Amino acid sequence: MYYVLQVATGTEDRVEEQVRVMVENGLYDSCFHPMRRMKKKFRGEWKEIHEKLLPGYVFITSDHVQELYQELKNMPVFTRMLGKDREQFIPLSEHEVEWLERMTESQGQSVEVQLSQVSVSEDDIVTILSGPLKDMEGCIKKIDLHRRIAKVEVDFMNRKTVIYLGIEMVGAVKNSRKCQTYS
Repeated sequence: MYYVLQVATGTEDRVEEQVRVMVENGLYDSCFHPMRRMKKKFRGEWKEIHEKLLPGYVFITSDHVQELYQELKNMPVFTRMLGKDREQFIPLSEHEVEWLERMTESQGQSVEVQLSQVSVSEDDIVTILSGPLKDMEGCIKKIDLHRRIAKVEVDFMNRKTVIYLGIEMVGAVKNSRKCQTYS
């Protein structure tokens, strides 16, 4: 079962390290915060960078959530475990887990969302060729070709959340528009 820890933004790496050091190995299977690959332009040149997909959130998988929660309370940087309903912690829904697993790839200890490849026709039609955005057209709200970003709306923790994913243009036409909005 996947659970979500809400932590102070910027402390995700520290929380993961403290979980590895302070929490008994048998209480959890994995602990991670997903990253995303993006393209940004620096001094006229496109560079690939890595950013946090959901800043302030760390995911942890466990079948022993009550015992895990007791150990997490002893960590100095732990903020809170989301999804508490009375005395029970509610794991991510099956739909949310499928979305997370479909979007990400494991790279050793890190979990990362790759770039999606897109092409733009002469008629300014954007086609998603590969990557995590493939078959997600209904969730894509906007594609900004100039900044190489797709704005995507997903269900996360029972609410609509906007995330930004990186795109890589393949065979783009020079006179294409900068943005395309999906409905």
